Order: sequence, then structure tokens, then C-alpha cells
Amino acid sequence: MNEFGFEGRVAVVTGGGRGIGRAYARLLAERGAKVVVNDLGGSIEGEGADSGPAQSVVEEIAAAGGEATADTSDVSTVSGAEAIIECALDRFGRVDVLVANAGIIRWGGLPDVDLANLKQHLDVHLIGSFNTLRAAWPHFIEQGYGRVVLTTSTGVFGLENNLSYAAAKAGVIGLARSARLAGERHGIKVNVIAPAAQTRMAGGEPLGDDAQAVPGRPFMPSDAVAPLVGFLAHESCPVSGEIYTAGAGRFARLFIASTDGFVHEDGPATVEDVAEHWDAINDEKDYYVPSDLMGWSGSFLKHQLSAGTGAR
Repeated sequence: MNEFGFEGRVAVVTGGGRGIGRAYARLLAERGAKVVVNDLGGSIEGEGADSGPAQSVVEEIAAAGGEATADTSDVSTVSGAEAIIECALDRFGRVDVLVANAGIIRWGGLPDVDLANLKQHLDVHLIGSFNTLRAAWPHFIEQGYGRVVLTTSTGVFGLENNLSYAAAKAGVIGLARSARLAGERHGIKVNVIAPAAQTRMAGGEPLGDDAQAVPGRPFMPSDAVAPLVGFLAHESCPVSGEIYTAGAGRFARLFIASTDGFVHEDGPATVEDVAEHWDAINDEKDYYVPSDLMGWSGSFLKHQLSAGTGAR
């Protein structure tokens, strides 16, 4: 048995038919999980459908001695997400792990990007994550256990022509942070991965399984992301509500932080007060990482609470 094994566990991997999702599905299966490989099989822009990618990964897993089943339901619909979880229950009797990896990208930026572009990204990335999470949640609660890995992107830092993609991926972070609080008392942990790999979604030529590193050039195979997802999906995962990035041999934590800022205490503040203390407002040396909204509020208002004035 592997130290970080998944014997007796059932995992659902959406977008599992290609690239990073394929790497996740194969790693979980190698370590003993029974895996539902979900993939609609469409283009990177979300068009069309093809059962081939999901079935191909299932066959790879079976050839390696693992157990998996294919599903081609659409995560962007409530019925599709419910069908994915039902597939796990019908085929394997339970669901323990959800890796929400399905995604699309339609490049576009202001002023040309339109509302339809934004809605398409929200439907798959954010609503798709919500739909599958919500479908699995009652089963996690019933068994007192669940591991969820949602997918964001370092694209949230900003790229001129990925406005809709970045907006949807940023929404996933808020989804995870709130779900983490709901899951605490039920043994459910929800974390987020921002993968870095050379795939069709990244706009380059996907790396094959036999690709080799070339000195002095980036080498970002999908398999290099999977170990961190495996750890976050494991029962021994020590964190919840956190964001991590992985790729090219590097693993790191991303976080949302706040500066300590400037406190104005002599009557109502003015625009001039803000301008005068702009450096203090932006000074990062005393930043802190809020655990949740209430943690941030307590820190933000500490100058009032400690003075006994309270906050209304």
C-alpha cells in the first residue's frame, strides 16, 4: 500500500480526458483510487463532444491494472453534474474525491470581448465547479468525509486577452473559500490548484508522454502538476481553503493578503488624508493573510474594537 494511497476511495475527475486532468486521473488510479474520468470531449472553446478522450484514459488506467469508468456529461448543467456523481455511485458505490478540472478558453479582451464570451467561461469554470461540488456535497456530509480540488489559474493576475477566463477562475477562489467553512464540521476539505503546464488550453503544442527537457528552456509536462493534486485529494491533507500552484518541478502557495494600512482617527477622513498616507496604505511589510471574512473584519476594525468604541 502506498503511504499516500487511495485504496477504497472513489475519485471523480472532470476534464479528465486530456492534459492535466488525464495526469490527475492516472495518478489517483495508480495509487488505488477507483476513478470516474469525466470529459465532454469538446474543443478548447467548448464546442462539440467526443467520448473518445475519456474512454482512452479509462483504457490506459485499465491497462496499468487500475479501475476506472468514463463519463461524458456536461458539468455546466445541473443534470450533467448530477449524472457525473451518480455515475460514481452507480459504478463504485461512493464518492470521496472531486477534482473539478473541466475548462474552456475563448481568448478575448476589452473592448472586443462580449457578454456571451464571459457567460461561456462562467458556465464551465465557475458554474461547472459549483454544480459538481453541490451534487457531491450531500454524499460527503453523509459519510463525514470529502476532498475537493477546484481549479483556478495564475491568469487571475491579469493577461490582456484572457478577461473572461480570469474572471471565472477568480470566482472559483471565492467558491472554495466559502465551501471550506461549510465543510469544516463534516470532514470535508476544499482547496484550489493553479496548474502550470504546457497543454492545448495553454495555447501551445501539448507535450507528449515521451517529451524530454531541453536545458535552458521551460519544460512543463502535465504530470508535474499531479503530485500536489494527489496530496490535496488525500485523507491526510492538512489544509482547507488554500490555493496552490504547481508545475515544472516547483510547488508553491498563493494567498490573498491585506496590508495593515493607515488608520485615520481625527474626525472624518478626506481625499487629502488618503493621498498623504498613500505609502502607508500600500506598505507590504506588515501584511497579513486573513483566514476568512470574519478574520479580516476583526483585523480591519481592531483599532476601534480595542478602544471599546465597537463597530456598527
